[in-house]
Amino acid sequence: MKYPIRRAQLISPFGTGAMSISKNGTSAVCSGLDHWFKNRHGNMDSTDLSQYKIKEWRLERMLGVSHFRLPPDFRTKGNDDNDMNRFLTVPFLRFPKWHYCSFCGQMQELEYHQKNKELCKGCEQKGYKNFIFQVPFVAMCEKGHLQDFPWREWVHKEKNTSCKKTMYLMSTGGEALTSMQVKCECGVKPRMLHSITSVDEDGKTELSRSLCDDGSEFFCQGKRPWLGTDEGEECGCHLRATLRSASNVYFAQVRSAIYIPGNSNKQIVDLLSFFEQSQVLRIINLANRANLSLDETVKELKEHFLLELNQYSDSDIRRALLAMEARDANKDDDEEQPLDMEALLREEEYEVLNGEINQEDLKINPVSLDIYKSDIFDVSRYFSNIHLVEKLKETRVLAGFNRVFNDQSTDIEVMKSMLWRNQPNDLTEDWLPAYVVYGEGIFFNFNEGVVREWEQKIQVTDRTQPLILRYRNLVTNRRTREKKITPRFIMAHTFAHLLINQLVFECGYSSSSLRERLYVSDNASNPMCGVLIYTAAGDSDGTMGGLVRMGKPGYLEAVIQKAFNNAGWCSADPVCTEIGLQGPNSCNLAACHSCSLIPETACEEFNHFLDRGLVVPLHGVDPLTSLFN
Repeated sequence: MKYPIRRAQLISPFGTGAMSISKNGTSAVCSGLDHWFKNRHGNMDSTDLSQYKIKEWRLERMLGVSHFRLPPDFRTKGNDDNDMNRFLTVPFLRFPKWHYCSFCGQMQELEYHQKNKELCKGCEQKGYKNFIFQVPFVAMCEKGHLQDFPWREWVHKEKNTSCKKTMYLMSTGGEALTSMQVKCECGVKPRMLHSITSVDEDGKTELSRSLCDDGSEFFCQGKRPWLGTDEGEECGCHLRATLRSASNVYFAQVRSAIYIPGNSNKQIVDLLSFFEQSQVLRIINLANRANLSLDETVKELKEHFLLELNQYSDSDIRRALLAMEARDANKDDDEEQPLDMEALLREEEYEVLNGEINQEDLKINPVSLDIYKSDIFDVSRYFSNIHLVEKLKETRVLAGFNRVFNDQSTDIEVMKSMLWRNQPNDLTEDWLPAYVVYGEGIFFNFNEGVVREWEQKIQVTDRTQPLILRYRNLVTNRRTREKKITPRFIMAHTFAHLLINQLVFECGYSSSSLRERLYVSDNASNPMCGVLIYTAAGDSDGTMGGLVRMGKPGYLEAVIQKAFNNAGWCSADPVCTEIGLQGPNSCNLAACHSCSLIPETACEEFNHFLDRGLVVPLHGVDPLTSLFN
C-alpha cells in the first residue's frame, strides 16, 4: 500500500498504533518506531538522522528522552551529493487481517504485509470474480491492545478451538448486529453478533462474558499488530468489540510545549544544591514560618546571599523553591512520588508569557490596560495584563496513545513502551516523534484578586458542585486521570471557548485553526489564572498577524463584548441553560454545540468542563454566579 500522509498527521491522528484508510479502501495500522527511518532495503545505512533531530529541553525532561525526531519525508533525490535520506518511508500494516466476500460471505485471513486486493476463492471456483473486503469489526481493551475480532472462538464458543474450516459472515437482512451471523463449515450452529459491543459501567463486556459456552471469561490476548507480530502479552482486561472506524479506537497522547528561551534545568539543580546549605535552609524555614509569599522569600534570599544568587534570575529561584517544596512534601509518603512535570512546564510558560521578550522564536509585547476603551468593555477590571504574542514556536510530541478512553491515568513509560517492539536500552537513543509549528496568539492574565473574591461566593461553589461530583464519579468508575476541577478552571476554559468562537467570525479563521492553552492553579503560593489563545498550524492560516491585531486596543474590547452578548442567550435555550449536566460524559453545564463547544483538536479538555453561567449572566441564574456581570 502506497498513499501519502502528511508528517504532522504521523503525530496525530495517524501515529503509531492508529488505523487509516488508503485511497483503494484498505485499512492499515501505522508501524512501531523500530521501523521508521529505514530505506526500502530495511536498513539505515543511507540515513542521516541529524536532519530530523529537534530539541526541546523541557519536553525531553518531562518525557525522559534524549531528543525528538521529525517524521521522515519521502525523497527521490538527496539534499547533497551523498544522496542521503532517499526513499525513507513509514511502514503501514494491513489490519484487520480477516476479510469477507460481500457476495457469498466467505471469510479469509490475509497477512500484515499483503498489498493488493484479493479475489474471493469461493466465488472463483464458481466462475465469478468478486473482491474480498476487510471485516468491519475489531477488538480492543483499555490497556491499548488491539486484535482481530475472535471469529473462530465466537462461533465455536471455545477459547482454544482447533477447527480450521472455512467461515462465513452473513447478513439475514437489515444493518443491525442482530441481523449478522457467523457460521462455519464444520457444522456448528451459526451464531449471531448481537450484544458484542455491550459494555457495563464497571468495564466488563458482553463479549468476554458470553463468548465461552462453559461460563468462563475470555480476556484480551494482549496483541499489538502495529509491531508486526501476533505474539501477545499478559493482559487481564475484558475485550471490547468495536467498529474499526469508531472514534475511541485511538487517542493520540500528544504533549506540547511553547518555546521559552534558555535552559534553566541546570540552574534549578544547582540552586537546589545551594539550598541544602544550613544557613540558606534556615532562611527558607524562617520565611515559611512567617508565611511569606514566594516573591518575598526570593527577596529575603537575595538580600542575604546577593553574591551567590546574583547569576540567577528571580524566576529560576522561584521554580527551585517550588521544586524543593514539592520534594519535601513527598518525603513523608511511603512511596516517593515524582514531581508533576506537566504543572512545572505550565508554570514556566506562565511566567515567561507575563513578561516582555523579543527573540527569534518568541516575541511577546505587553499592552497597557489603560489604552483599552472602558466604555465598550472594562478590560482593566478583569485582567491584570494582556500580552500580544507576535511569534511563538510550539513543539508537539507523540508520547503514546490510549484506546477506549482518552484521559486514562496511564504511566508515561508504559505509553512509550507501546510504541516500540524493542525499546532502546541506550538512553541517548531513546526518542519520540515530534514536529514543530509556528504561530501567534493573545495571552490573557486574569486579575487574581477579582477571581479569588468571585470563586469564594456561595453561588459559585453551589453552581460548580454537581459538575465536580460528576467528574469524581467518572474517575471512580472509569479509572480516568484525576485532575482538580475548580470554578476558576471552568470559568477560564469557557472564556477561551467563547472568545475562540467569536474570533472565528471576526477574523475568518477556520474553526480548527485556533487553539487554547490553559494556565490555571489555585495554589496559594503560586496561583495562576491565564489563557493563551493562539494559532499554530502547518499551513499559513493565522500567521499573518490577524490574531495579534484583534488583541490590540480598539479591537479586543468589541470582540469580548460580542462574545459575551452571544453567550448570554444560546439558540438552544432555555434547554441549554436549564438541562443541567450535559455534553461529553455529562461534564458540562450550560454549554452545547450551539454556544460553547469547539473542535476537539482545538480544546485541551475534549470539550469537558464548560459553563456559560460562570462567565456571563444567564436567564434564571443568579447574576452573582458569573465573573463578568
